[in-house]
Amino acid sequence: MALNLPPRRFATWLGLGVLSVAVLWILGPVLVPFAVAAVFAYALHPLVLRLQALSGHKLPRLLCVVWVEFLALSAGVGVVLLLVPILTREIPLLQQQVPVLLDQLAATVNPALAQWGWHLTLDVGSLKSQLIKYLSANREDWLEPLISSLKLGGSFALALLGNVVLMPVVLFYLLNDWDRWVSTVTEWVPPAWRPAYDRFVIESDQVLGQYLRGQLLVMFALAVFYATALRLFGLDLALPIGVFTGLAVFVPYLGFGLGLMLALLAGVLQFAFFKALLMVAVVFGAGQILESFWLTPRWVGERIGLHPLAVIFALLAFGQLFGFVGILVALPVSAVLLVAMRRLKKNYFASDLYRGPQA
Repeated sequence: MALNLPPRRFATWLGLGVLSVAVLWILGPVLVPFAVAAVFAYALHPLVLRLQALSGHKLPRLLCVVWVEFLALSAGVGVVLLLVPILTREIPLLQQQVPVLLDQLAATVNPALAQWGWHLTLDVGSLKSQLIKYLSANREDWLEPLISSLKLGGSFALALLGNVVLMPVVLFYLLNDWDRWVSTVTEWVPPAWRPAYDRFVIESDQVLGQYLRGQLLVMFALAVFYATALRLFGLDLALPIGVFTGLAVFVPYLGFGLGLMLALLAGVLQFAFFKALLMVAVVFGAGQILESFWLTPRWVGERIGLHPLAVIFALLAFGQLFGFVGILVALPVSAVLLVAMRRLKKNYFASDLYRGPQA
């Protein structure tokens, strides 16, 4: 499809495009749960088809959809529950180790301040009493600041809760009627554009499939690496922290940073500070090198063709527009946009706009 539309038709399609972008911009927060559910529906739809095929098409599609969505939601809850043993172990350890750590900090900082001629003293006593009081407080006391924060940001909390409830519902309907939705969208494509549309969908499907398979391989490999490496250092919570860190890399940068902080906290409470720092530096430094220079370029980057700068820009842009969930869908959506840009570039170079009037 060359870019040789008549001016009036070109202006019409350009106006429709601008109007669509404006609507998406205005309704961005409302469309977020639908966009996220659509991404997951795209990823899970092949599993529904596979389950139907394995049953010889004897199982109703509705039952296959329910089973696949249940497995997906269970996997998501399981990742979140990896944090439970970490927190239940670290909070009592914090109660025991905070006084010792603060005494060590005072013994190191106060002589250094005196040596440098600074007449300051780190008041460990009051700090210690406040922290111990907070860590020893009842769980009801912990709920008070949470409730007050929900009152201050009630709209955000309600929107977040609404999205959490709405996404599984939207995902169910999308999975159940996925083929019908795809056929409906295809019917709206003008017949003259159908070949180009079909090629675009096939190429996008290939890119997204390669991205999802590559990302799953990276997550599994990093989960094994972090759990094994932390265990070699003797960390008691190596398995939950390592598996969580590996699976959380699905959210670029955020998953890695959260895993690093959890490992550092667990290491400081179990080992000496310098050993914990060495463990985190070695394990997470090696993991970042492994991910950045071998796993992601080999299994993800080469498959979708996104430059690292494009990845960073996509994360920032989608995060600014749609918040945290925008970060989740940034890379798969960017992969589809990359396919569209390639086709626009090809059509532009083949059009009269680029070549000029022919003699």
